[in-house]
Amino acid sequence: MRVSTHAALPDERNADIEIYINGEFYPRDEAKVSVFDSAFLVGDGIWEGIRLHEGRFAFLDRHLDRLFQAAAATRIDIGMSRQELTEALYATVERNGMHTDVHVRLMISRGTKSTPSQHPSNLVSGPTVVIIAEHKRPDPEVYRRGISLFTATIRRPPPDTLDQRLNCHSKLHEVIALIQATEAGADEALMLDPTGAVATCNATNFFIVSRGELWTSTGHYNLAGITRGVVLEEARAAGIPAHEAPFSLTDVYSADEAFVTGTFGGITPVRSVDGRTIGTGTEGPITSRIRELYRAAVERSVAS
Repeated sequence: MRVSTHAALPDERNADIEIYINGEFYPRDEAKVSVFDSAFLVGDGIWEGIRLHEGRFAFLDRHLDRLFQAAAATRIDIGMSRQELTEALYATVERNGMHTDVHVRLMISRGTKSTPSQHPSNLVSGPTVVIIAEHKRPDPEVYRRGISLFTATIRRPPPDTLDQRLNCHSKLHEVIALIQATEAGADEALMLDPTGAVATCNATNFFIVSRGELWTSTGHYNLAGITRGVVLEEARAAGIPAHEAPFSLTDVYSADEAFVTGTFGGITPVRSVDGRTIGTGTEGPITSRIRELYRAAVERSVAS
C-alpha cells in the first residue's frame, strides 16, 4: 500500500485468518456473501472499525453507540444485542489467536434480496453480519514522514442528502475524492462542505493547530469519528483550546500544524496541503502532545 493513514506493516499471519459470517467462521479464501446482498447491490449497510489493544477493544461502548444509532437512522435490524455483538467480536479475535495490534471491521448489511433492487420488501433473509479481524500495525514511516493532502472538487454532501455522520457503506464520493488526490500526487484528499468550509478528509477527520489552539470542522459534514471525539475531550481536559467551527483553506495554509485522526492510525501528522508546507512540514509540539494524550486515553479505555 502507498503512503496513507491506513498503511500497515505486512503480516503473513493474515493469510490464515478466519472470518465471521452470521455466526460461522470461514477461512479467508472461503469467506463469501451473496451477490444479492444489500450492501453489494446498493451500498445498503453500516459498519465500524475497531482496534484491539492488549486483549481489549478500545472505546467499544462508543463504537457500539454509533453503530446502533446508525441502525436506528437507516432502519436496519441488526438482529443482535450489544452483548451478542460484543461476544461475536471477542470470539473472532480469540478464534484467530489475536491479542494486540489488531484492526477489526464489523459490517452489517440489511440482508439478502430476491432480486437486484433498492426496496427492502425484497429481503429474503435477516441482516448479514461480517467480522474481519486482521493483524495490522501502522507503518511508523507514515508518522515520521506525515501525509500530503489535496483538496478535492468533490464536496461532502449536506445532512439532508446523505448524513455524513452515518458510517454507512455508501462511500463512492469519498473514493472519487481520493482518486483525485492521488492522481494529483498527494496521499489523501481533503474535502470541503457545501459552504466551502473545510469538512474532513476522505477517510479521516482533519485538525489544524493555530496559535496553540485546535480547530476542526463543525461535525455536520463528517463522520462522527470516535478518535476525533476523544481528541477533543482530551485536549480540553489538558487545557488546550479546541474549537468545532467553520474555517477555510486560507486558515489551513497558514496553520502552524495539521493532523488527521482515525481508529487505525490514531494521530497522523499532515506535512502539506495543496503543495503548501504546513508549519515546518514535520510533526509539531501540539500534535505530539495530542498523540500522547490519545495513547493514554486508549490505555484507560482498555483498562476499564
